[in-house]
Amino acid sequence: MKNEPPYKITNSILNYVGKITELVTIFEISRSNIITPKLRKKCLIKTITGTLQIEGNTLDEEKITAIIEGKRVLATPKEIAEVKGAIELYQKIDIFDYKKLEDILKAHQILMKEILINSGKFRDKNVGVGGEKAIVHIAPPSNKVPELMESLFEWLKNTNIHPLIKSSVFHYELEFIHPFIDGNGRIGRFWQTLILYKWKPVFGSIPVESLIKENQQEYYEALKISGSLGESTPFIEFMLKIIFDACNGMLNENVPKKVPRNVPKERLDKIIKLIKENKFITINEIAEILKVNSKTIKRDIAKLKEKGILKREGSLKTGHWELFED
Repeated sequence: MKNEPPYKITNSILNYVGKITELVTIFEISRSNIITPKLRKKCLIKTITGTLQIEGNTLDEEKITAIIEGKRVLATPKEIAEVKGAIELYQKIDIFDYKKLEDILKAHQILMKEILINSGKFRDKNVGVGGEKAIVHIAPPSNKVPELMESLFEWLKNTNIHPLIKSSVFHYELEFIHPFIDGNGRIGRFWQTLILYKWKPVFGSIPVESLIKENQQEYYEALKISGSLGESTPFIEFMLKIIFDACNGMLNENVPKKVPRNVPKERLDKIIKLIKENKFITINEIAEILKVNSKTIKRDIAKLKEKGILKREGSLKTGHWELFED
């Protein structure tokens, strides 16, 4: 593909894609039981706290909760404006199309409207990105930004790479281009979450940004190493580890103990296929074909029932299965 961002697919990347996909599947199976308004609010608070604290905002989860609830908080006007912009942005996640360049300008305008005069516009100045001791990255000249962003979104629109990888590549490339005078980190993290959310809506309840904050130095180091190599591979590996840890943490914290955490989607798909072929097939027959014990199949069947995909008509001896797929 023309102007494809440079990166390599490593074994580490492939392993994380597989692991994350399996965790997300478990999350989806348990969705009706655990993804509540309370959990979504908790995730929103953690997400906003994490992404803002990375940029130096001092407000904690308690104060951000108070702002969400309309209470007064003792803080600088800038910090409160940053929180309000982030709250509005994440609450409006459904309105954005991650493939549209104009939407990222709209997102930046929402995020930074009380902070920057030129919110929602690309920078018109050349900038250097500073580290603890010195400038660590000279961003491309400002007159190149529109062209670079158009090229990046053209790739985003046409690539067939897995969303987990695509979102990480985009995140890195946005930070490299540094298209805005301020707010690039927040927008980069939001756009990665947006891509993941459009792939699997459960990411609306997984605070990836909070885990980035907990690993902030490694985050900057991964950006720096990728910049030195001229490709985003190290950053992709870092972000996939963060996403895996975030998914795993949310599952361990929120999925009821009685729900098995090792239900591979591949096996569920095989069970569905077997039932399609023979609605009278028994649990023991399925277990024998898939080479697992009957208790494992009973647990898998329970998950399919909870998800509303499968129903048993009649007794186990004389009845049959009914599938309810979309």
